[in-house]
Amino acid sequence: MDVQTYMQGVGRQARAASRLIAKAGTAAKNKALTVTAQAIERSSQSLLDANARDVAEARHKKLDEAAIDRLILTPKTIAAMADGLRQIAALPDPIGEISGLKYRPSGIQVGQMRVPLGVVGIIYESRPNVTADAAGLCLKSGNAAILRGGSEALHSNQAIAACVREGLAAANLPETVVQVIETADRAAVGELITMRDFVDVIVPRGGKSLIERLLRESRIPMIQHLDGVCHVYIDDKADIDKAIRVADNAKTQRLGVCNAMETLLVARGIAQKILPPLCAIYLQKGIELRGDDTARDIVPEMSAARDEDWYTEYLAAILSVRVVNDLDQAIEHINTYGSRHTDAIVTEDLSRARRFIAEVDSSSVMVNASTRFADGYEYGLGAEIGISTDKLHARGPVGLEGLTSLKYVVFGDGHIRA
Repeated sequence: MDVQTYMQGVGRQARAASRLIAKAGTAAKNKALTVTAQAIERSSQSLLDANARDVAEARHKKLDEAAIDRLILTPKTIAAMADGLRQIAALPDPIGEISGLKYRPSGIQVGQMRVPLGVVGIIYESRPNVTADAAGLCLKSGNAAILRGGSEALHSNQAIAACVREGLAAANLPETVVQVIETADRAAVGELITMRDFVDVIVPRGGKSLIERLLRESRIPMIQHLDGVCHVYIDDKADIDKAIRVADNAKTQRLGVCNAMETLLVARGIAQKILPPLCAIYLQKGIELRGDDTARDIVPEMSAARDEDWYTEYLAAILSVRVVNDLDQAIEHINTYGSRHTDAIVTEDLSRARRFIAEVDSSSVMVNASTRFADGYEYGLGAEIGISTDKLHARGPVGLEGLTSLKYVVFGDGHIRA
């Protein structure tokens, strides 16, 4: 395959399809989503078979367990894909919505209309459910999508793509509205991120090496986050039982995900009470603990944390633990070492909670809740295209609205400028 020629053809088809999907009605888009969901449910066994092939090849290539965990599809995750598409169909269509319409002294009315971005290129690794989520969100927001999944999920992604094509065909929409790249050649990524004539925005969903490469090479604007160094701070005004539940779930509910806690911060005034029972849970679950001197005095089973640990997204059964003096030091630590992804405080003091959410500079900030909730599905977005830690355009889980832009609209009645 001539990758450059192939990708140019994909881009050209996507640009043409973007003009058609941008003006498609809500009913047609919702029908495509609903039929796709039905096709995914009906094809559940075929999806599991294709995924089993991918998993077997991944194990043969000795991929690490975190990557394999992200790759695996189950009947539950397949059902969740279909449910996510139905949730997207149930959401209000943002396209064409006009807001802020006001009369100006000249007599004209000025407002802003929500419009699609155009063509969205999405590059992702492992998780095949991203194929369904991304297709659904781009479709409902009136965008064409070019999806380039990882080579390790090639069979799974193509099986899901067949379901998406079925949904588009049922709604009389071009199949090229969503194109899943059929080659595992890495050169396809290089082409995709430089096709400025055809692609309006790139969304990378993958490991640090992928995103670092795209930051270096992409000629197209991106919606991305680099790391998920997430924190839970247990305040000395925290409820002990509540803190243990939240901190346990934030780390151990699932390890290889970007919203899992990587550093636990505990106020000095509560450390002696909470660290022994909480760390006993971690150790029982096989979590390696790396602590500062104070934390190690309380829980001797910890190894010594190095400075680089505070910056590290482990995506594994490792947790950094630091005892801090107070809320001020916790906020300073998070803003110094964090990645602006997701951070949580556990406290019964409302004024401290308000300070935390105001002063921690992250895309999601939580009070008395696990960081694992930082997810488009949990936020009611139906699904997410990814997490953005940028401050321009979109921030946090990116759903329908994050895949749109605004243009000014002006209404007059023969008005001319004096």
